[in-house]
Amino acid sequence: MPFKSVLLDLVNSVPGTNGAIIADWEGEAVDQVGTMDVYDLRLVGAHKGIILGNLRSMLDRIGNDDLQEVIISTRETRTLVVPITTDYFLVLTGCRRQLLGRARFAARRCVSLLKKEIA
Repeated sequence: MPFKSVLLDLVNSVPGTNGAIIADWEGEAVDQVGTMDVYDLRLVGAHKGIILGNLRSMLDRIGNDDLQEVIISTRETRTLVVPITTDYFLVLTGCRRQLLGRARFAARRCVSLLKKEIA
């Protein structure tokens, strides 16, 4: 299953999302879909990758490296950052507060499918 179709299913399953992107450990985009400008979505992915990397480093220093997800909240939206493997992660951006549970469920399902594709 191609990455783009998995990401498209994810974005379509959570109303109001702006986009989803798979990026590698350096923040480079692997694939993305969404209503956002492609450059902006890649920028979001790269910046969220920096946050994920910093959190992983901090957790590794204190002896806990089992980071499951990061939720970044603003007044209007939520952005989910979910590790796929140690080298890849998923970002789902634009989730409304009332749909956060649905977004988390859909993102976990997406990550499960992506792990099979990447492995």
